[in-house]
Amino acid sequence: MAIDWDIVKRVLVVRLRSIGDAVLATACLTALREHLPAARIDVLLEDWVAPVYDGLDIVDNVISVKNGFLSRLMKAAEIHRAGYDLVIDLHGGPTAAFFVAAAGAAFRIGYGHYRFPRIYNICPDSAAAVWPESRLHSAEQQLALLAAAGIQITKRPRSRLTVTGSALESLKAKIPIAAERFDNPKKNFALIHPAAAFDTKRWPAENFAILAEHLHQIGLETIAVAAAGEREILNRLAHAAHSPLILTDALTLPEISALASRAAIFVGNDSGIAHMAAAVGTPCVVIFGSSNRDNWRPWTDAPNEIVFTEFDCQPCPGYVCEKYQSPQCILSVSPESVIDAVDRVLAACGQDKPVHNDKAIAEA
Repeated sequence: MAIDWDIVKRVLVVRLRSIGDAVLATACLTALREHLPAARIDVLLEDWVAPVYDGLDIVDNVISVKNGFLSRLMKAAEIHRAGYDLVIDLHGGPTAAFFVAAAGAAFRIGYGHYRFPRIYNICPDSAAAVWPESRLHSAEQQLALLAAAGIQITKRPRSRLTVTGSALESLKAKIPIAAERFDNPKKNFALIHPAAAFDTKRWPAENFAILAEHLHQIGLETIAVAAAGEREILNRLAHAAHSPLILTDALTLPEISALASRAAIFVGNDSGIAHMAAAVGTPCVVIFGSSNRDNWRPWTDAPNEIVFTEFDCQPCPGYVCEKYQSPQCILSVSPESVIDAVDRVLAACGQDKPVHNDKAIAEA
Protein backbone atom coordinates (compact mmCIF):
# COMPACT_ATOMS: atom_id res chain seq x y z
CA MET A 1 0.00 0.00 0.00
CA ALA A 2 1.25 3.48 -0.88
CA ILE A 3 0.74 6.26 1.64
CA ASP A 4 -0.93 9.45 0.51
CA TRP A 5 1.26 11.81 2.53
CA ASP A 6 -0.98 14.79 1.77
CA ILE A 7 -3.67 13.40 4.06
CA VAL A 8 -1.33 12.44 6.92
CA LYS A 9 -1.89 15.11 9.56
CA ARG A 10 -1.62 13.06 12.76
CA VAL A 11 0.99 10.39 13.45
CA LEU A 12 1.47 8.07 16.41
CA VAL A 13 4.79 6.29 16.99
CA VAL A 14 4.64 3.33 19.39
CA ARG A 15 7.94 2.68 21.16
CA LEU A 16 7.43 0.62 24.30
CA ARG A 17 10.07 -0.97 26.56
CA SER A 18 13.32 0.54 27.78
CA ILE A 19 15.20 3.84 28.06
CA GLY A 20 17.69 2.85 25.37
CA ASP A 21 14.89 1.88 22.98
CA ALA A 22 13.24 5.26 23.45
CA VAL A 23 16.51 7.16 22.95
CA LEU A 24 17.40 5.31 19.75
CA ALA A 25 13.90 5.93 18.40
CA THR A 26 14.74 9.64 18.21
CA ALA A 27 16.67 8.97 15.00
CA CYS A 28 13.46 7.73 13.40
CA LEU A 29 11.51 10.65 14.86
CA THR A 30 14.00 13.12 13.41
CA ALA A 31 13.58 11.67 9.93
CA LEU A 32 9.82 11.60 10.33
CA ARG A 33 9.72 15.24 11.40
CA GLU A 34 11.84 16.25 8.42
CA HIS A 35 9.38 14.50 6.11
CA LEU A 36 6.26 15.82 7.87
CA PRO A 37 7.21 19.25 9.27
CA ALA A 38 3.59 20.36 9.78
CA ALA A 39 2.09 17.12 11.07
CA ARG A 40 1.28 16.35 14.69
CA ILE A 41 3.67 13.61 15.81
CA ASP A 42 2.90 11.85 19.10
CA VAL A 43 4.91 9.08 20.77
CA LEU A 44 3.63 6.36 23.08
CA LEU A 45 6.14 5.42 25.80
CA GLU A 46 5.94 3.52 29.06
CA ASP A 47 5.37 5.91 31.94
CA TRP A 48 8.70 5.32 33.68
CA VAL A 49 10.58 6.04 30.43
CA ALA A 50 8.54 9.02 29.21
CA PRO A 51 10.51 11.74 31.07
CA VAL A 52 13.56 11.03 28.92
CA TYR A 53 11.78 12.97 26.13
CA ASP A 54 11.30 16.12 28.22
CA GLY A 55 11.80 19.16 26.01
CA LEU A 56 12.28 17.12 22.83
CA ASP A 57 11.22 19.41 19.99
CA ILE A 58 10.76 16.80 17.25
CA VAL A 59 7.57 15.48 18.86
CA ASP A 60 4.36 17.28 19.74
CA ASN A 61 3.12 15.06 22.53
CA VAL A 62 4.50 12.22 24.66
CA ILE A 63 1.76 9.81 25.70
CA SER A 64 2.69 7.66 28.67
CA VAL A 65 1.07 4.36 29.54
CA LYS A 66 1.20 2.43 32.81
CA ASN A 67 1.20 -1.30 33.33
CA GLY A 68 -2.12 -2.96 34.00
CA PHE A 69 -5.08 -3.99 31.87
CA LEU A 70 -7.39 -1.14 32.89
CA SER A 71 -4.72 1.53 32.32
CA ARG A 72 -3.95 0.18 28.88
CA LEU A 73 -7.61 -0.09 27.97
CA MET A 74 -8.23 3.54 28.93
CA LYS A 75 -5.13 4.64 27.01
CA ALA A 76 -6.27 2.70 23.94
CA ALA A 77 -9.60 4.53 24.02
CA GLU A 78 -7.76 7.86 24.27
CA ILE A 79 -5.59 6.93 21.29
CA HIS A 80 -8.63 5.91 19.26
CA ARG A 81 -10.32 9.26 19.91
CA ALA A 82 -7.22 11.16 18.72
CA GLY A 83 -7.94 10.15 15.12
CA TYR A 84 -4.46 9.28 13.88
CA ASP A 85 -3.90 8.91 10.15
CA LEU A 86 -0.67 6.92 10.51
CA VAL A 87 0.70 4.63 13.22
CA ILE A 88 4.29 3.36 13.23
CA ASP A 89 5.15 0.44 15.49
CA LEU A 90 8.81 0.44 16.56
CA HIS A 91 8.29 -2.31 19.12
CA GLY A 92 6.53 -5.31 17.60
CA GLY A 93 5.16 -7.02 20.70
CA PRO A 94 1.53 -7.87 21.52
CA THR A 95 0.94 -4.75 23.65
CA ALA A 96 2.21 -2.49 20.87
CA ALA A 97 0.01 -4.32 18.36
CA PHE A 98 -2.99 -3.75 20.64
CA PHE A 99 -2.40 0.01 20.58
CA VAL A 100 -1.83 0.01 16.80
CA ALA A 101 -5.16 -1.77 16.29
CA ALA A 102 -6.91 0.53 18.75
CA ALA A 103 -5.77 3.64 16.88
CA GLY A 104 -7.81 2.68 13.82
CA ALA A 105 -5.45 4.58 11.51
CA ALA A 106 -5.67 4.25 7.75
CA PHE A 107 -1.93 3.51 7.51
CA ARG A 108 -0.19 1.11 9.90
CA ILE A 109 3.52 0.36 9.59
CA GLY A 110 5.32 -2.63 11.12
CA TYR A 111 7.64 -5.48 10.22
CA GLY A 112 6.53 -8.88 8.99
CA HIS A 113 8.36 -10.60 11.84
CA TYR A 114 6.25 -8.78 14.44
CA ARG A 115 3.91 -10.79 16.65
CA PHE A 116 0.72 -9.94 14.72
CA PRO A 117 1.81 -8.86 11.22
CA ARG A 118 -1.71 -8.85 9.79
CA ILE A 119 -2.47 -5.69 11.75
CA TYR A 120 -0.11 -3.70 9.50
CA ASN A 121 -0.81 -2.70 5.91
CA ILE A 122 2.75 -1.55 5.22
CA CYS A 123 4.74 -4.56 6.32
CA PRO A 124 8.24 -5.28 4.98
CA ASP A 125 9.66 -8.67 5.93
CA SER A 126 12.70 -7.18 7.67
CA ALA A 127 15.09 -4.24 7.61
CA ALA A 128 17.38 -6.28 5.34
CA ALA A 129 14.57 -6.41 2.78
CA VAL A 130 14.70 -2.61 2.67
CA TRP A 131 18.43 -2.01 3.14
CA PRO A 132 20.37 -5.16 2.20
CA GLU A 133 23.33 -4.50 4.48
CA SER A 134 25.00 -7.16 6.60
CA ARG A 135 25.10 -5.09 9.80
CA LEU A 136 22.37 -2.66 10.72
CA HIS A 137 22.13 -0.74 13.97
CA SER A 138 18.85 -0.83 15.88
CA ALA A 139 18.28 2.82 14.89
CA GLU A 140 18.82 1.90 11.23
CA GLN A 141 16.36 -0.96 11.51
CA GLN A 142 13.74 1.54 12.64
CA LEU A 143 14.68 4.03 9.93
CA ALA A 144 14.26 1.26 7.36
CA LEU A 145 10.57 1.10 8.27
CA LEU A 146 10.22 4.72 7.16
CA ALA A 147 12.10 3.95 3.96
CA ALA A 148 9.70 1.07 3.29
CA ALA A 149 6.82 3.51 3.65
CA GLY A 150 8.26 5.77 0.97
CA ILE A 151 10.24 8.30 3.02
CA GLN A 152 13.58 9.06 1.42
CA ILE A 153 16.33 8.63 4.04
CA THR A 154 19.31 10.42 2.52
CA LYS A 155 21.12 10.83 5.84
CA ARG A 156 20.61 8.50 8.78
CA PRO A 157 20.04 10.81 11.75
CA ARG A 158 21.75 10.17 15.08
CA SER A 159 19.97 9.90 18.42
CA ARG A 160 19.21 13.14 20.20
CA LEU A 161 17.83 14.36 23.51
CA THR A 162 17.17 17.84 24.87
CA VAL A 163 18.68 19.28 28.05
CA THR A 164 16.10 21.48 29.76
CA GLY A 165 16.95 24.45 31.93
CA SER A 166 14.75 23.13 34.72
CA ALA A 167 16.62 19.81 34.77
CA LEU A 168 19.96 21.58 34.95
CA GLU A 169 18.82 23.77 37.84
CA SER A 170 17.35 20.89 39.83
CA LEU A 171 20.54 18.90 39.19
CA LYS A 172 22.62 21.69 40.71
CA ALA A 173 20.37 21.66 43.76
CA LYS A 174 20.81 17.91 44.20
CA ILE A 175 24.59 17.93 43.77
CA PRO A 176 25.56 21.40 45.03
CA ILE A 177 29.19 20.51 45.70
CA ALA A 178 29.64 19.71 42.02
CA ALA A 179 27.54 22.58 40.63
CA GLU A 180 30.63 24.61 39.75
CA ARG A 181 31.74 21.83 37.42
CA PHE A 182 28.53 21.87 35.36
CA ASP A 183 29.21 25.39 34.09
CA ASN A 184 32.95 24.98 33.59
CA PRO A 185 33.72 25.28 29.84
CA LYS A 186 36.69 22.93 30.31
CA LYS A 187 34.36 20.12 31.43
CA ASN A 188 36.51 18.85 34.28
CA PHE A 189 34.56 15.77 35.33
CA ALA A 190 33.70 12.34 33.93
CA LEU A 191 30.38 10.56 34.29
CA ILE A 192 30.36 6.82 34.89
CA HIS A 193 27.50 4.36 35.10
CA PRO A 194 28.57 1.08 36.74
CA ALA A 195 25.14 -0.58 36.66
CA ALA A 196 23.27 -2.62 34.03
CA ALA A 197 20.18 -4.78 33.80
CA PHE A 198 21.99 -8.14 33.85
CA ASP A 199 25.22 -9.57 35.23
CA THR A 200 26.30 -10.36 31.67
CA LYS A 201 26.36 -6.62 30.94
CA ARG A 202 27.80 -5.41 34.26
CA TRP A 203 31.52 -4.67 34.43
CA PRO A 204 32.70 -5.10 38.04
CA ALA A 205 32.44 -2.06 40.30
CA GLU A 206 36.02 -2.71 41.37
CA ASN A 207 37.16 -2.13 37.78
CA PHE A 208 35.25 1.14 37.65
CA ALA A 209 37.15 2.12 40.81
CA ILE A 210 40.46 1.58 38.98
CA LEU A 211 39.13 3.68 36.10
CA ALA A 212 38.10 6.45 38.52
CA GLU A 213 41.65 6.56 39.88
CA HIS A 214 43.00 7.03 36.36
CA LEU A 215 40.48 9.77 35.65
CA HIS A 216 41.51 11.54 38.84
CA GLN A 217 45.17 11.29 37.84
CA ILE A 218 44.53 13.02 34.52
CA GLY A 219 42.49 15.77 36.17
CA LEU A 220 38.94 14.53 35.78
CA GLU A 221 36.85 14.02 38.89
CA THR A 222 34.28 11.24 38.72
CA ILE A 223 30.52 11.34 39.20
CA ALA A 224 28.84 7.93 39.28
CA VAL A 225 25.11 7.45 38.76
CA ALA A 226 22.76 4.52 39.23
CA ALA A 227 19.09 3.90 39.85
CA ALA A 228 17.66 3.87 43.36
CA GLY A 229 17.55 0.06 43.40
CA GLU A 230 21.20 -0.17 42.41
CA ARG A 231 22.68 1.50 45.48
CA GLU A 232 24.72 -1.58 46.38
CA ILE A 233 26.73 -1.18 43.17
CA LEU A 234 27.60 2.40 44.12
CA ASN A 235 28.55 1.24 47.62
CA ARG A 236 30.92 -1.37 46.19
CA LEU A 237 32.44 1.27 43.93
CA ALA A 238 32.97 3.64 46.86
CA HIS A 239 34.52 0.87 48.97
CA ALA A 240 36.99 -0.06 46.22
CA ALA A 241 37.94 3.47 45.12
CA HIS A 242 41.05 5.30 46.32
CA SER A 243 40.14 8.61 44.71
CA PRO A 244 37.33 11.13 45.35
CA LEU A 245 33.89 10.28 43.98
CA ILE A 246 30.44 11.79 43.82
CA LEU A 247 27.82 9.05 43.99
CA THR A 248 24.11 9.52 43.40
CA ASP A 249 21.09 7.29 42.87
CA ALA A 250 18.56 10.11 43.16
CA LEU A 251 18.52 11.72 39.71
CA THR A 252 15.60 11.85 37.30
CA LEU A 253 16.11 10.96 33.66
CA PRO A 254 16.12 14.63 32.55
CA GLU A 255 18.70 15.36 35.25
CA ILE A 256 20.91 12.52 34.01
CA SER A 257 20.72 13.97 30.49
CA ALA A 258 21.73 17.36 31.86
CA LEU A 259 24.59 15.86 33.85
CA ALA A 260 25.86 13.85 30.87
CA SER A 261 25.79 16.93 28.65
CA ARG A 262 28.25 18.68 30.97
CA ALA A 263 30.70 15.77 31.26
CA ALA A 264 34.01 15.56 29.43
CA ILE A 265 33.38 11.87 28.84
CA PHE A 266 30.91 9.12 29.72
CA VAL A 267 32.10 5.61 30.59
CA GLY A 268 29.67 2.83 31.38
CA ASN A 269 28.10 -0.48 30.55
CA ASP A 270 25.81 -1.01 27.58
CA SER A 271 22.63 0.52 28.99
CA GLY A 272 20.00 3.16 28.48
CA ILE A 273 22.16 5.68 30.33
CA ALA A 274 24.95 5.16 27.79
CA HIS A 275 22.51 5.92 24.97
CA MET A 276 21.36 9.04 26.80
CA ALA A 277 24.94 10.29 27.08
CA ALA A 278 25.50 9.66 23.38
CA ALA A 279 22.26 11.46 22.53
CA VAL A 280 23.40 14.69 24.19
CA GLY A 281 26.67 14.60 22.26
CA THR A 282 28.97 13.47 25.07
CA PRO A 283 32.08 11.48 24.07
CA CYS A 284 31.55 7.89 25.19
CA VAL A 285 33.32 4.67 26.04
CA VAL A 286 30.86 1.79 26.40
CA ILE A 287 31.80 -1.61 27.79
CA PHE A 288 30.08 -4.59 26.17
CA GLY A 289 29.50 -8.12 27.41
CA SER A 290 26.63 -10.22 26.08
CA SER A 291 24.97 -7.53 23.94
CA ASN A 292 24.91 -7.30 20.16
CA ARG A 293 27.51 -4.62 19.46
CA ASP A 294 26.28 -4.00 15.90
CA ASN A 295 22.78 -3.23 17.20
CA TRP A 296 23.51 -1.33 20.38
CA ARG A 297 26.75 0.64 20.00
CA PRO A 298 26.45 4.41 20.63
CA TRP A 299 24.48 6.02 17.81
CA THR A 300 26.31 9.34 17.76
CA ASP A 301 28.76 11.45 15.80
CA ALA A 302 30.65 12.35 18.99
CA PRO A 303 33.97 10.56 19.57
CA ASN A 304 33.27 7.12 21.00
CA GLU A 305 34.62 3.61 21.38
CA ILE A 306 33.22 0.28 22.48
CA VAL A 307 35.38 -2.09 24.52
CA PHE A 308 34.82 -5.85 24.58
CA THR A 309 36.45 -9.25 24.66
CA GLU A 310 35.22 -11.45 21.85
CA PHE A 311 33.59 -14.80 22.60
CA ASP A 312 31.98 -17.18 20.13
CA CYS A 313 28.76 -17.20 22.20
CA GLN A 314 28.16 -13.46 21.69
CA PRO A 315 25.64 -12.01 21.35
CA CYS A 316 23.21 -13.77 23.66
CA PRO A 317 19.95 -12.74 25.39
CA GLY A 318 22.00 -11.91 28.47
CA TYR A 319 19.58 -12.97 31.20
CA VAL A 320 22.13 -15.47 32.52
CA CYS A 321 25.37 -16.89 31.20
CA GLU A 322 24.57 -20.37 29.88
CA LYS A 323 28.12 -21.32 28.86
CA TYR A 324 30.34 -20.43 31.80
CA GLN A 325 29.89 -20.41 35.55
CA SER A 326 30.19 -16.61 35.42
CA PRO A 327 29.77 -14.18 32.49
CA GLN A 328 33.31 -14.24 31.12
CA CYS A 329 32.40 -11.91 28.24
CA ILE A 330 32.11 -8.89 30.54
CA LEU A 331 34.48 -10.10 33.28
CA SER A 332 37.31 -10.56 30.77
CA VAL A 333 37.37 -6.89 29.78
CA SER A 334 40.46 -5.47 31.44
CA PRO A 335 40.69 -2.09 33.16
CA GLU A 336 43.72 -1.33 30.97
CA SER A 337 41.68 -1.74 27.76
CA VAL A 338 38.99 0.63 29.04
CA ILE A 339 41.56 3.18 30.23
CA ASP A 340 43.29 3.08 26.84
CA ALA A 341 39.94 3.68 25.10
CA VAL A 342 39.20 6.60 27.43
CA ASP A 343 42.54 8.20 26.64
CA ARG A 344 41.99 7.79 22.89
CA VAL A 345 38.49 9.29 23.01
CA LEU A 346 39.66 12.23 25.10
CA ALA A 347 42.50 12.81 22.64
CA ALA A 348 40.02 12.68 19.75
CA CYS A 349 38.03 15.45 21.41
CA GLY A 350 41.00 17.78 21.06
CA GLN A 351 40.33 19.44 24.39
CA ASP A 352 42.94 20.72 26.78
CA LYS A 353 43.67 18.55 29.75
CA PRO A 354 41.66 19.77 32.73
CA VAL A 355 43.42 21.18 35.75
CA HIS A 356 43.81 18.64 38.53
CA ASN A 357 41.74 19.43 41.59
CA ASP A 358 42.55 17.82 44.94
CA LYS A 359 39.59 19.42 46.68
CA ALA A 360 37.78 16.77 48.70
CA ILE A 361 34.49 15.71 47.19
CA ALA A 362 31.73 14.29 49.36
CA GLU A 363 29.05 11.85 48.37
CA ALA A 364 25.91 13.50 47.02
